Amino acid sequence: MVRSTREQPYRARALKLFPWICAHCGREFDGKKLNQLTVHHKDHNHDNNPPDGSNWELLCLYCHDNEHQRDQVGDGSGESPSTREPDRPFTPFAQLANLIKRETAA
Repeated sequence: MVRSTREQPYRARALKLFPWICAHCGREFDGKKLNQLTVHHKDHNHDNNPPDGSNWELLCLYCHDNEHQRDQVGDGSGESPSTREPDRPFTPFAQLANLIKRETAA
């Protein structure tokens, strides 16, 4: 996997700042699988890279994809992804009851 030149400086900093653990699922990574750990920008602004890493979290490929898919689908709140408070901890079936209610009502 080739990383963009824009990502390399903040990725290296993030890997020095944070433990090599996915912030969502808690999976740990070692040197061999470290390429499966990505830097996620909490506010979705890739130009916002503070030196303390406060806009970053390390996510595995699966959780990172899921985070961006949730933003694309939206939650119906009308808020943009960068303004709404992120759901933590991630629970994949949190909205299942609401979805079932909607389907049975339709």
